Amino acid sequence: MSSSRGRKKSSVYQKLQQLRSLTKSTAVNKTSIIVDASRYIGELKDKVDKLSQETGTTSQVSTSQNPLPMVSVETLEKGFLINVLLEKNCPGLLVSVLETFEQLGLDVLEARVTCEDSFRLEAIGGENQGNAEGIDAQMVKQAILQAIRKWDENSQQD
Repeated sequence: MSSSRGRKKSSVYQKLQQLRSLTKSTAVNKTSIIVDASRYIGELKDKVDKLSQETGTTSQVSTSQNPLPMVSVETLEKGFLINVLLEKNCPGLLVSVLETFEQLGLDVLEARVTCEDSFRLEAIGGENQGNAEGIDAQMVKQAILQAIRKWDENSQQD
């Protein structure tokens, strides 16, 4: 029992160190690392909003009724951890995202989906018998964002 607890503690520690590294945090305790990460995410969101305004994509992708989707993709040993969040109910979006997984050669190994007031997907996508070789997290993220844009365009036409 204590060895599994030790492995879990070690895993949490490693993930916190990765988070600390990604966010360029100098904090040493868990709470401070998470607070720094939260600030970093806020800064990134502000940068995205600013870039969206500069490029004029806000009129197509983001209105007050249709905020930008939040998509994160983390590389795992054999596959990806994918998180998608939109602040509105999105009928049909799950099908579009799953079709994208299929096109990328990813099998859904595990997933949690909420589609009531907002759309939230947390999925682990594994390589489909080696067909997903050469795909990185950024490619997966871009493909999912493209699927969301296509879904959004189609849903606005209906």
